[in-house]
Amino acid sequence: MENTGKKKSIAQRFLNGIEVFGNKLPDPFILFAILAVLVIILSAIFNMAGATVIHPGTGEELAVKSLASGEGLQYILTSMLDNFTGFAPLGLVLAMMLGIGLAEKVGMLDYAIKKTILKSPPALITYTVIFVGIMGNIASDAAMVLVPPLAAMVFYKVGRNPIVGIAAGYAAAGAGFTANLLIAGTDALLAGITTEAAQIINENIVVTPVDNWYFNIASVFVLTLVGGLVTNKFVEPRLGKYKGEEVEEAVAEDPPKAGKALRNAVIAGALYWGVILLIIFWPDSPLRNEEGGIVPSPFLDGIVPIILFFFITIGTTYGITVGNIKNSRDIGKYMGESMKDMSSYIVLIFAIAQFIAYFSWSNIATWIAVNGAEFLKDIEFTGIGLIIGYIIFTALMNFLITSGSAKWALEAPVFVPMFMQLGYHPAFTQVAYRVADSSTNIVTPLMPYMVIALSFMQKYDKKAGIGTFISLMLPYSVCFLLTWIVLILIFFFLGIPFGPGIDPYL
Repeated sequence: MENTGKKKSIAQRFLNGIEVFGNKLPDPFILFAILAVLVIILSAIFNMAGATVIHPGTGEELAVKSLASGEGLQYILTSMLDNFTGFAPLGLVLAMMLGIGLAEKVGMLDYAIKKTILKSPPALITYTVIFVGIMGNIASDAAMVLVPPLAAMVFYKVGRNPIVGIAAGYAAAGAGFTANLLIAGTDALLAGITTEAAQIINENIVVTPVDNWYFNIASVFVLTLVGGLVTNKFVEPRLGKYKGEEVEEAVAEDPPKAGKALRNAVIAGALYWGVILLIIFWPDSPLRNEEGGIVPSPFLDGIVPIILFFFITIGTTYGITVGNIKNSRDIGKYMGESMKDMSSYIVLIFAIAQFIAYFSWSNIATWIAVNGAEFLKDIEFTGIGLIIGYIIFTALMNFLITSGSAKWALEAPVFVPMFMQLGYHPAFTQVAYRVADSSTNIVTPLMPYMVIALSFMQKYDKKAGIGTFISLMLPYSVCFLLTWIVLILIFFFLGIPFGPGIDPYL
């Protein structure tokens, strides 16, 4: 509960201070515009100081170029549109969201999430809520709004504390962005930014959306178990039985053919992947490499279009069956609606693309990467301890910048090239970033969905406040972070690939 008229604890004052400071930060678009201007100023200073660096790939000596010079001004003006339209994450994410957005807009994803939770056996409710919350990130942020109230309703109806359901649902949905059995839009977004950063050092490196897939799959099952244990052993015993006022729970009626539509969508999805597998294993398949293997292969290179058509297939099947898609124009309409939801992302990408391009063109990124790596070697801080330190650093950064894409766009141009100089694969650095970012999403008071989840909680406890909410999220956050660090260590030391053909080292 929030304390009124009482002296606040150190933790409360710390979180309040973070909230005040974080709220004073500009909008991410303005933040990256400011950072782009800062790069221009720094490039001029470095240039006047005569800063140079040996490119690790070509051995060429590079001078830091000034963006404030005539050459720099020409670059800024002539490259602006190319920086934006050629920015790798833009096409990847928009393509993914055409398919995923269609499945969401016709109601398929919401219905699947709701039915999975509502039909869960009472003994498995906790683990089902955690699993669905994690998997819900396929619908992006929608899971953080949809899962907590559904979980509360189910907990309440079986005689358990509904606030526990809200806590479990929000924790899973908020921390689940690094875990999924499927390839999601987040995978495409982060892979694109990582590729842009990695190509500062090696222009031939490409990080694909499947490069963290094996780790993501393992994370789903490990986090489901850990999240369930935290809920049953810590959160629920602490809250005890629900003693609040009786609450009337109502479930919105589903479309008459929703069940049949979901069944048809599953059948259509299975047939789709059956055809893909048939093509892959067909003799001399065009989706395999010249040696007949899958890693690397045209199949992995084309995974985004393949997943796009998968979601179009199941979304269209569901929409036709349920009656939301009556003609071909409706498909385009729903896709268009999903693109409207991406408008703020497109605006942000414009600023991010300029920042990264200026950082790379000026050679500041290479200078920082090479000199930073040399410094870490000099102090002999280059092993797995460095990665864990980076995870903790990023977890704390989450208290100031909650947007996962914005924070990675800020960190990737610095840490990806630097860690490449130490021999680490860009996709491995990306894994470290993802576990750090995901684990503290749920405890930062700057996360906009926290207010929404708190309003759900106040339905059952009108005295609940931010302090109440964060105290419930903290056990999940700490346990998820520690679990993920252990999981990274297991993958690292046992040599388990993080994705197809992806090891920690280059």
